Amino acid sequence: MEIDLERVRDVLDDGGAAAGTSRVLVDRLWPRGVKKERLAHDEWDKDAAPSTDLRRAFHSGELDVEEFAARYRRELDRSGAAADLLERARSAGVSRITLLYAAKDVEKNHAQVLRQALLDVERGEDG
Repeated sequence: MEIDLERVRDVLDDGGAAAGTSRVLVDRLWPRGVKKERLAHDEWDKDAAPSTDLRRAFHSGELDVEEFAARYRRELDRSGAAADLLERARSAGVSRITLLYAAKDVEKNHAQVLRQALLDVERGEDG
């Protein structure tokens, strides 16, 4: 399974994903200022997003990126959300998942952590 990342703002009105690809919005909140019909997505997986408390702590600066990533991985491991997302993709017969996220920082965001968790689940590894 290939797992890509795309910022929501970069894919608005682009017509959608290629065949065999599932686009999954992985934010707990709908992206501010984006009308639902403008975002071509197959699924909105709030369960794969960080908890509200964790997201707030990270955005307020209480947690650095390493601590945020560690806590988020624990949430994903406990909930099974990453494995569930992969299973739904497999059941749908897709070979690529594109994780859609609204964060401005393309390098330090929850989608990066989720992507690694999905890859680890795919390889049969624990977080």
